[in-house]
Amino acid sequence: MADIDADVIVVGAGVAGLRCAAALRRRGFTVRVVEAGDSPGGRIRTDVVDGFRCDRGFQLLNPSYPAVKRHVDVTALDLRVAGRGVRIVDGSGRPHTVADPTRHPGLLPGTVRSAARLGILRPRAVIGAARWALPALGSVRRLAAAPDAALADDWDRLGLRGPLRSALLAPFLSGVLADGVGDTSDRYVRLVLRSFLLATPGVPNSGMQAFPEQLARDAGVDIAYSSRVEQVVDGAAPAVRIADGSVLRARAVVVATDARGANDLTDTRASVMRGLSTWWFEADTAESDRFLRISGVGGVVVNTAEMSSIAPGYAPAGKTLVQATTLLDDTGHAEEHVVRAALDRLWGRSTASWRVIVRHDVRHALPVQAAGMPLRRSLRVGDRVLLAGDHRDTPSIQGALVSGGRAAAEVARLLG
Repeated sequence: MADIDADVIVVGAGVAGLRCAAALRRRGFTVRVVEAGDSPGGRIRTDVVDGFRCDRGFQLLNPSYPAVKRHVDVTALDLRVAGRGVRIVDGSGRPHTVADPTRHPGLLPGTVRSAARLGILRPRAVIGAARWALPALGSVRRLAAAPDAALADDWDRLGLRGPLRSALLAPFLSGVLADGVGDTSDRYVRLVLRSFLLATPGVPNSGMQAFPEQLARDAGVDIAYSSRVEQVVDGAAPAVRIADGSVLRARAVVVATDARGANDLTDTRASVMRGLSTWWFEADTAESDRFLRISGVGGVVVNTAEMSSIAPGYAPAGKTLVQATTLLDDTGHAEEHVVRAALDRLWGRSTASWRVIVRHDVRHALPVQAAGMPLRRSLRVGDRVLLAGDHRDTPSIQGALVSGGRAAAEVARLLG
């Protein structure tokens, strides 16, 4: 065998790659990570602009994820959670708060009034929603093995129609799934629902990038940044060719990039990806509102939130930071005047004076999890080349962490 630089080379210092590297090191293997960017995180990055912390896409960390519980020190991240519920804005611009009464008991009367005004308590729809949601509280194994269908089709089958669907569930999930039509796997969405029922997601007070930075520190391996990989060659001692002309060899290679990168570097067929745009604004006044806002009548903005109220570390003292997320497709991002018009209604005031800090267009934000797709996919793409990433498991932080661990276990079996 040719001289090797490490037992295993991991391509990509995102969540999956870092989890894989950490697991391999703990098993006694030497590991080198090569990363095209200048810091860890992959798609989880935070830009600091004029003192504001703007994540590249509105992202949340759910502490109920089993892999997060096992591998992440959530307390050290100083996780700040949003209000447990949403403010649904109707066609007239009136906000209606629907909150979890176990977390916000003082909002129970208002939640009941809001639900009645919106018409989301119609018996048939409530029964349909209960039939849809209750399996999410049962066995994960049973849930994962259940028959699958497109989300919208399953809602139709269960009779889940009307405002409960159109004003609450569909607009809320469109931002979570980057899916505006409801063709995501219902089986997967119920797993997402389960995670929301078990805990309230949040963000580290210093930005989402604090999460992969913690993973990178804990991995305890060498990470070569600004090292874009151009080619992976399988073989007895697989080679990784870097853009600067250097070549690294190992006993095995794990390609832990997003689906697009995996397709470029291996023979695998990339998952289809969905896109999101996130606009970050400096607002001139604060609402001191920790709830996510969604439109009950549709519109270009799928959700918006005052991030500086949820996590004060996101903005300089005395400043207000608001995010607004829109779907991103092949036609491009929404025009600024359209986004502002939607925000005027969602926030009940003019946003003309709000300053755009930055807009992040993440064209490959989430892999599509269509109905019928397996929740877990093969990692081996060569004799000694494997994949890891949320495109191999569920399109989530949980999926990325799990796939990294799976890849490490497979490498350990391969190398003995």
